[in-house]
Amino acid sequence: MESTRTLTDKIFLILKGLGMGAANKVPGVSGGVVAFVAGFYEEFIYSLKKVNGKAFKLLINGRFKSFFNYINGRFLSLLFLGMIISYFSISKILDYLIVHYELYVWSVFFGMILGSIYYINKDFRDWNYKTYTSLTIGIIVGLSISLFNPAKENDNLWFVFFCGIISVSGMTLPGFSGSFILILLGNYVLLLVDSVNALYDTFYEILGGNFTFINNIERVRMLKVLAVFTLGSVTGLVTFSHALSYILKHYKSITISAIIGFIIGSLGVVWPWKETAYKMNIDGHFILDSGGKKIIENYKRFIPELNTETYYAIAFIFFGVTIVLALEWYGQKTRKTHE
Repeated sequence: MESTRTLTDKIFLILKGLGMGAANKVPGVSGGVVAFVAGFYEEFIYSLKKVNGKAFKLLINGRFKSFFNYINGRFLSLLFLGMIISYFSISKILDYLIVHYELYVWSVFFGMILGSIYYINKDFRDWNYKTYTSLTIGIIVGLSISLFNPAKENDNLWFVFFCGIISVSGMTLPGFSGSFILILLGNYVLLLVDSVNALYDTFYEILGGNFTFINNIERVRMLKVLAVFTLGSVTGLVTFSHALSYILKHYKSITISAIIGFIIGSLGVVWPWKETAYKMNIDGHFILDSGGKKIIENYKRFIPELNTETYYAIAFIFFGVTIVLALEWYGQKTRKTHE
């Protein structure tokens, strides 16, 4: 697989990583959808599956090249490089756009998910009572998630570890948004804002030769929370990939129909016309996170009036569909090149 990849393919892999990273950051959008539509979902899952006992044995024995080749290392490293770059670049741009052009950003993502449903469904021919049942279950699960009320924040380390496992579902399961599930579990701010800010502050202080953070009980607690969350995420990534590679191999049609259902259900989460409800204290003041931003509690959805803003939003929905169709075109071209 690696030897057939051109420089252009490698650049596009990094760009796909950028897309996955940006999608994973937005509550309601799944990076797994990007992987599915761009045509590298199965390779992604099977590569993650290779992170197993044999891989660790190669690593411990110092056989780094064998380890790298065994886990399809170039593919994974380029993809994760894209995700890391995204976290410090695209994600920041996305944060700005959501603040200033929220309706249009959600419209693009809504269009992308509509395009994804069309893309996955058009080549799927194996419809029978089993696949229709799994499709229905997928839709119900996806819609139910958008209607849940969020839990309260919980920094118990076992729960944080569980959050880590669940949060990577958006990367491995198209239609499931890890970020949105963290909002529902009540730990989005704790794990993706406060603990990350604590890590930034710590790095900044260490670079300046300041190690007083070790006496800061709150900082140490946040770093511990982030470490456990990261461990949970890695565990979830490896566990999910093993489970998914097995069911993709043995129950491919049922799995794909369930994924179509999850993605249809996720349309409820990314519906563009919604008001953001923020957490408030008993005095009626907004509760702020460690970065001074208001904390999202949930979304109140509504049907829009037909006005100029709505027509613009509909145009952005079509733009989102076009992005997916362009990704699909490139995915097909890549597959033909590798065949």
